[in-house]
Amino acid sequence: MPELPEVEALAAYLRERAVGHTVQRFEVSSFSALKTYDPAPSALTGLPITSAGRHGKFLDVGIGPEVHLVVHLARAGWLHYRDAFKSPAPLKPGSGPIAIRLRLDDGSGFDLTEAGTQKSLAAYLVRDPLTEVPGVSRLGPDALAVSRDEFAARLRERNGQVKGVLTDQEVLAGIGNAYSDEILHVAKMSPFALTGKLTDEQITTLYEAMREVETDAVQRSVGQRAAELKGEKRAGMRVHARTGLPCPVCGDTVREVSFADKSLQYCATCQTGGKPLADRRLSKLVR
Repeated sequence: MPELPEVEALAAYLRERAVGHTVQRFEVSSFSALKTYDPAPSALTGLPITSAGRHGKFLDVGIGPEVHLVVHLARAGWLHYRDAFKSPAPLKPGSGPIAIRLRLDDGSGFDLTEAGTQKSLAAYLVRDPLTEVPGVSRLGPDALAVSRDEFAARLRERNGQVKGVLTDQEVLAGIGNAYSDEILHVAKMSPFALTGKLTDEQITTLYEAMREVETDAVQRSVGQRAAELKGEKRAGMRVHARTGLPCPVCGDTVREVSFADKSLQYCATCQTGGKPLADRRLSKLVR
């Protein structure tokens, strides 16, 4: 799933490549992906791309004086920028993985795609993202804008396992499964540590780790082409998606805990005092 650094990089790429051009055509292939009906897609024709930014993990493309295309790429969605499209023909409904296509006046544009059978990509054409997009209206402060004291207060308001609290978008906006693994590794903290029991020193360490990991990832991502961002993200990971490989800090084997629809990765030596965490999936198999 694209998180804060990748969405920030996509916004930066669109600011460089698309802002200033006008919309030639906005095409919808997957009608379930477009969650709004006013304004209509046809109303965008001839309007300029005026801005590109984000709200947490939501991409926000400003179109004309008052319209915003807000996109949540979900787990399997992506933005593919095209310098030119192979065919001028409009998309047909159900055109494979392509959900939405935006064509610009210079022949370029981008596709919003989603792989797999579980379709969660969501796009909104709205005038006010802060009130008209439910996911945006519920967001907590941005992970790279929150102060240390506000960070501490928000974590302590939600007593739970720190991994889950860090990824709760109503607590902090922008952190997902991948970078939370990285933050906890840098902070040398168990993903199952309870936020209500964290000391002030641990809170400060966690905050500094969050700033370090997210800032470094943004710096590595911004400037990359959209097609290169996934590879850049994987290359920069210390523990996430590296199960069975050596920890880059201590050399211990990176371990995994699996859940119904996702997993987390960690280093026992760095984060849990050498004690492996129980993998509930494996425990059920042993029984």
